Amino acid sequence: MSAATHQGHAPHYFVPAPSQHPLMAAIGLFFIALGAGQWINGAGWGAYSVLGGLAWLAFVLTQWFGEAIRESEGGLYGDRIDVSFRWSMSWFIFSEVMFFGAFFGALWWTRAHAVPNLGSLENALLWPDFKAVWPSVAAGMTASPAGVVEPFRTMGPFWLPTINTALLLTSGVTLTIAHHALRENHRGKAITFMWLTVLLGVTFLCVQGYEYAHAYSDLNLKLSSGVYGSTFFMLTGFHGFHVFVGMLMLLFITLRMMKGHFTPERHFGFEGAAWYWHFVDVVWLGLYIIVYWM
Repeated sequence: MSAATHQGHAPHYFVPAPSQHPLMAAIGLFFIALGAGQWINGAGWGAYSVLGGLAWLAFVLTQWFGEAIRESEGGLYGDRIDVSFRWSMSWFIFSEVMFFGAFFGALWWTRAHAVPNLGSLENALLWPDFKAVWPSVAAGMTASPAGVVEPFRTMGPFWLPTINTALLLTSGVTLTIAHHALRENHRGKAITFMWLTVLLGVTFLCVQGYEYAHAYSDLNLKLSSGVYGSTFFMLTGFHGFHVFVGMLMLLFITLRMMKGHFTPERHFGFEGAAWYWHFVDVVWLGLYIIVYWM
């Protein structure tokens, strides 16, 4: 049962009413998973199931977050709920750290252990012409000891990845400026710098899309280009997806600010999105150094 405010103050603890949102979201996820499994196995209707599931999930999340926003603006969230949100966001970001840690770990294991082991004397009889070097750029090297992967060129740090690094670092600065402006109750300045941050995020995604087109058309670098191609696209692709999610967070926070939401004292919705965006920035710095430079 929902608690009510008393004399304009938030309740000691807020207990939400029973909600159908988790069940509705699970239904959308079911059709996404079902469709994806059928799609990659050649069933044409799988794509429609994925799109339908995504549309349904987006609708449910819109209703779910809208309800949470109304509760927050209605004064139902007190200090205990604020602490709960902070812990929840912290654990969520920690899970994302572990997610990317797994892919960074896979890249490290491949370079430090798998490739050298394949080039050891024990495997010389199987692959006598195998060259255990990184990165792999031609048949007979780590790309394709059996010659079944087309030759490709690796992606260097200049200039698209470096431009994207500058874009993300700049977005971290504009977001910080917006945060300080909100804390000082300069709402117009905060909104302006939030829009700049969103624009920088969109520009990053556009540059990455151009980078992928360049990789496919000019470098012949694909997801199927051996272990180098698979780790490159897995790491940069998932990071790009996280940039997209973070950009949507910042966009919705900006629209809420334009509606007068948040105060200098209470604005965890803003802070949670900012935490996520700074996390995305840090992950990119790791990618930029390890994937593009090393």
